[in-house]
Amino acid sequence: MDIIILGAKNPETGRVIAAVEAAGTDDRFVGFLDNNHANLPATVCGLPVLGGFEQLDGLIADGCAFANTITGSTVSRYETSGEVTRRGGRLASLIHPGVTVNGPIGAGAYIQEQVILQAGVEIGENCALNAGGIVSHETILGGSVFLAPGVRIAGEVRIGDGALVGVGAVIAPRLTIGKWSTIGAGAVVIRDVPDYAVVAGNPAAAIKSNERRYDAAVLPGPAQ
Repeated sequence: MDIIILGAKNPETGRVIAAVEAAGTDDRFVGFLDNNHANLPATVCGLPVLGGFEQLDGLIADGCAFANTITGSTVSRYETSGEVTRRGGRLASLIHPGVTVNGPIGAGAYIQEQVILQAGVEIGENCALNAGGIVSHETILGGSVFLAPGVRIAGEVRIGDGALVGVGAVIAPRLTIGKWSTIGAGAVVIRDVPDYAVVAGNPAAAIKSNERRYDAAVLPGPAQ
C-alpha cells in the first residue's frame, strides 16, 4: 500500500517511518502533504513534500492511503482526517513497531515509540499518542484524541472524543474526561472533567472552556 503522510512539520515522524521500514513492511511511504508546503523544503525526512490538499483527489484516485501525523490540535487533526474520508480516502495507521498493541485500535492511529498500552485498552479512530506515554488497563479513548509526550493515565479512565491531554499530565483511575476538553501540561486530574473544559494545575481545576465547534468526532464518509 502506498502511504501519504499528512503534516510535514514533525521530524519525529521520520524516526517512526524508519523504524517501521526496518521492521519490515509491504507498505511504501511516498511523501508528505501539507497545506503550508510553500514554506517547507522540497523534502522532509528524506521524502518529497508533494503539495497540499490540491493533490488529495488525485492521490485518492491512485489508491493511496493517508497517515495523519498532525498533533497539538485535535480540531485540526479531526478536520484534516475528515476531509480525507469525506472525499473517499482511506486512513492508514502509523504505529512504532516497538509498541505492543493489546486491544482494538481504530483506523488512522499515530503512535510513537515507548508508548505502553496495558491490557484492555481501546483506542478510537484517528488518535495520536506521542512518545513515552502510559495508558493503563481498560482505559478507553474516543475518536481524534491526542496524548502529548509522557502522559500517565491510570486504569479504567474514559476519554471523550477530541480531548487533548498535555505533556506529562496525570489522570487518576476511573475518571471520565469530557469530549473536546483540554488537560494542561503537568496537570494532575483527580476528578471528572466536563465536556469542552480546559483544566490545569495540581489538583487540576477548570480555567476556561474550549469553543463548542463539534459534538462527536465521527469521521464523515464521502458526500452523497
